[in-house]
Amino acid sequence: PLLSVPSTSTIASHAMVRTIVTVLTGCAAVASAFVPSTKPSMGAPVRSRRATTTTTMGVPTDTPFANPDHDLLVRAAKGEECERTPVWLMRQAGRYMADFRKYSDNYPFRVRSETPEIATELSLQCWKAYGMDGVIMFSDILTPLPAMGIDFDVIKGKGPVISNPPRCAADIAKLTHLEDPGAQLPFVGETLRNLRKETEGRTSLLGFVGAPFTLAAYSVNGMANKHCFETKKMMSHDPEVMHAFCDHLATNIGEYACHQIEEGAQVIQFFESWAHHLSPDQFSEFAKPYANKAMAIVKAKHPDVPVIYFANGGSSYLERQTDMTSDSVCLDWGVDIAAARKTLGPKTPVSGNMDPMILFGPEASIRKEVRSIIDGAGGPGAHLLNLGHGVMQGTPEEAVGYFVDEAKTYTK
Repeated sequence: PLLSVPSTSTIASHAMVRTIVTVLTGCAAVASAFVPSTKPSMGAPVRSRRATTTTTMGVPTDTPFANPDHDLLVRAAKGEECERTPVWLMRQAGRYMADFRKYSDNYPFRVRSETPEIATELSLQCWKAYGMDGVIMFSDILTPLPAMGIDFDVIKGKGPVISNPPRCAADIAKLTHLEDPGAQLPFVGETLRNLRKETEGRTSLLGFVGAPFTLAAYSVNGMANKHCFETKKMMSHDPEVMHAFCDHLATNIGEYACHQIEEGAQVIQFFESWAHHLSPDQFSEFAKPYANKAMAIVKAKHPDVPVIYFANGGSSYLERQTDMTSDSVCLDWGVDIAAARKTLGPKTPVSGNMDPMILFGPEASIRKEVRSIIDGAGGPGAHLLNLGHGVMQGTPEEAVGYFVDEAKTYTK
């Protein structure tokens, strides 16, 4: 049977879970201050003895261990040339880590992602272990959907399942608006505030959202499907309904991204995770205009916060992404990064794009591929290194360390 979907009130009632997690993570934090890591340094966060105090985004934070590279990722996402290539990984907080599995094996996904103490801990684990140049909030692209009237649950072995797929004009008309994300999704703001306090002056904090077409496609289809069957039927038979749905999502997702920034996120990535289901013309009709509308809302309110757009499988129509409203384009692994830079033009910052399967190879191969991608992008400091997709379950933990370390040590 399907797991029950925990509402905000249900999550709030998990007092025992939250108390236990608070105690455990608090103890871990105290212990980590005195016990040296047993992992190789792998470019761990730089710690200096100079204390600094900052007040940014309304979050005053004392940072006794200031890192001079703390804003490297933000600067690269804006297109600035940096001293070296900053690095983070999509799905860096994931089941490849044994410490992460201690939670995923015991708590359902929505308990983990909607309980701030757990979400904070899971977001920070990989950064503490490997020192990426950014921490991304542990959450899901579907997280805002229940606040708009679309319920979902994450079923082990199946992934997210939508309990009430909207498939007609009447269903779209019944959708609600994300009018007050702070009240409707309080755990998101609390998690981001927690993370900003932990990362201030030490590393960059990323938020993220699903792009409108991807959220619409997932909702209409009801669950992951390799043919995107129900969604493509709607695109063919009722395109006006799909357009109405994507437009509704564009406005609300734009506001949701703004909320994340106002709670502390310094970079926002839009995930067009289902772009591989689209032909170039379908991308231009159903995905691009609504992603641009949502990103324009963000840029109007927060012009100095960089926005990254990632179309998974969209490298086959990269020429149609040259005028995205985003500040930067994240590339999947199906395109040569040097060729992609020529297509997008010299003024478009890029990130990516190593094949995640390389991480299953030997250390020498991982390091060689990291250098190859950095060189193809223009050399150290010329782009933002990432994978061309998320870290895969079963990836050796040490491989992630090699990936991060090579990026941080391969300099001009």
